[in-house]
Amino acid sequence: MTEAKLPLPPLYEVLYCSTLAPDQSPTTVGSITSRARTRNAQRGITGLLVFDGQRFCQHLEGPREAVDTLMQQIGHDPRHTDIRVVYEAPLVVRRYTGFGMGLAESEGPDLMAGVHVLSGEVALRHFLALLPSFDING
Repeated sequence: MTEAKLPLPPLYEVLYCSTLAPDQSPTTVGSITSRARTRNAQRGITGLLVFDGQRFCQHLEGPREAVDTLMQQIGHDPRHTDIRVVYEAPLVVRRYTGFGMGLAESEGPDLMAGVHVLSGEVALRHFLALLPSFDING
């Protein structure tokens, strides 16, 4: 008798941008990422956080409920200001399979500033086009 596998919950993706709170040091990002990696892995969330010294862009993917819960927590995190979801939609296949939660530092503010002013699929395509330029620490 074979054991029936339960279907996996459908995937959902969110790309948001935010700014580091004025009272926070840029070194805060390391602690944000190290704590998030364990918690996100338990929730089935993968993604990439890009930081340019002032701005964050984070692309998250996972079960919708888990991603929504995480976005609520980020919305209440005092280390972020000006949080803006620039893209969200159902996702068929994960984009980040080589690592759980990657961290990349952007060289200079111009790359992330470009994502911050965009929205919708244009923002997502712009962000994804930048991936090869990032040195991702996973």
